[in-house]
Amino acid sequence: MPPPSTDIPAGNSAARVSLPELLLLASVFVVAACGLVYELAAGALASYLLGDSVLQFSTIIGTYLFAMGLGSWLSRFVERQLVAQFLRIELLVGLIGGLMPAALFAAHSLLPPAHLTEFRWLLYALVLLVGALVGLEIPLVMRILKSQHGHRYALKDLVSQVLTFDYLGALLVALAFPLLLVPHLGLIRTGIAFGLLNALVAVWALFLFKPQLRRWGAHATACAFTLLALVVAMLGAEQLTSWAEERFYGEQMLVRESSDYQRVVVTSGRNGVRLFLNGNLQFHSRDEYRYHEALVHPAMAAHGAPKKVLVLGGGDGMAVREILKYPSVEQVTLVELDPHMTRLFSTLPLLRELNHESLLSPKLRIVNTDAFGWLGQLPVDERFDVIVIDFPDPSNFSLGKLYTTSFYQLVDQHLSASGYAVIQTTSPLIARRSFWTVAATVEAVGLTATAYHAHVPSFGEWGFILSSRRPFALPRALPEGLKFLSVQSLPALFDFPPDMARPPGLEANRLSNQQLVHEFEAEWGKVH
Repeated sequence: MPPPSTDIPAGNSAARVSLPELLLLASVFVVAACGLVYELAAGALASYLLGDSVLQFSTIIGTYLFAMGLGSWLSRFVERQLVAQFLRIELLVGLIGGLMPAALFAAHSLLPPAHLTEFRWLLYALVLLVGALVGLEIPLVMRILKSQHGHRYALKDLVSQVLTFDYLGALLVALAFPLLLVPHLGLIRTGIAFGLLNALVAVWALFLFKPQLRRWGAHATACAFTLLALVVAMLGAEQLTSWAEERFYGEQMLVRESSDYQRVVVTSGRNGVRLFLNGNLQFHSRDEYRYHEALVHPAMAAHGAPKKVLVLGGGDGMAVREILKYPSVEQVTLVELDPHMTRLFSTLPLLRELNHESLLSPKLRIVNTDAFGWLGQLPVDERFDVIVIDFPDPSNFSLGKLYTTSFYQLVDQHLSASGYAVIQTTSPLIARRSFWTVAATVEAVGLTATAYHAHVPSFGEWGFILSSRRPFALPRALPEGLKFLSVQSLPALFDFPPDMARPPGLEANRLSNQQLVHEFEAEWGKVH
């Protein structure tokens, strides 16, 4: 009796396709989905652990596509036992690709910070290996279909059907990865889950093509071993993640969650509480007051009686805490991209204690969106007395756009005539050219740029830029109860020794070139 069949359009005519053929085509869908997951997981993990998501995704995707091309070229040398070779490749892809996120996470935790080069070699070696194996899969499926049922297919019909299933699988995963897979499973479990799918394709091939497989028992054993290894890894994924992060952070973790934008970790130790975003320290409770007092009070106190204040970034609420120390303040607008941050720092008791419950203030309005786009859509007549800009350092192009003339022109539009904007601006000691490039960028849009710095033990010497349409004058009074700043100590913040003084010849950072990102990478790269 012939196998059951279904009708699938092929070219301009209907070709009767047997159920095994349909299942083999469906395996292309699974193979494409798995291959894209490994690519996306490697890019996401690299951006989490190495920073600069644009650079990491670009190089990972480029390397992966090159490896797939290499694998497709190598498939020409596979001439015999196509089904057996396909089965072996599926098991290898499932095992290596599925465990790749876990292996990279563990390796990053075991290697000292000074050995990031070795981690990068491992990262790209695994991406090349998995990409090459994935590149072998589709050509082998096409050749298996041709060898099994070649009389049913014209070449154009075979290629179109295989590639249709391939692209559909890629589309599904591209949508599901950021929206469903990573938020609910995490990177490690997502990789393992799709490794299991690759292994199940191998098991399906094992039984479908049983008569054509030599040493069927050895293949069955390999399938069983791969499935067992991946199931054990799935069961231990949570413990592996906890172990890796505990080694990396070295303290008890109160929060370790992934939002749509970043990995958020809050640790607690003998010296206090620390916040990490994508592995980068954002504050330490023992000295964050130095940073936030220096960020907020020179601008707020110099204004005199600010009523309407805008905070860009700063979803932890620490800057808002300092702003609310001024009785004149009537309204604060906080624009924070990640709603996970504002939710966390307004609900977790320990974090609410740190920010003095500032995110629950009736004077505060929280807007969770991109600051660049939000400012661009704001009515022209919407102006603020003080604008506090507390973004992460310009370590990639996504962040670098928030340090460009285009962005500061928007800031200028929404700053009142007597207002001040203050920008956190990296370290003038470690990243001297980067720091003063921000000053040059502010000046390029017609604002004054007054630089100052403060020592924050967790970060070292840290810098800020005050910008306004009028000359800055040191305030004569500050709020009571500050732990770091005083009227007497303020002048010292504005004094720069020779090793932090402004170098000549700096140009503005523009959206068209983003030279600040390159400056920043060059200067901070020397530290690591």
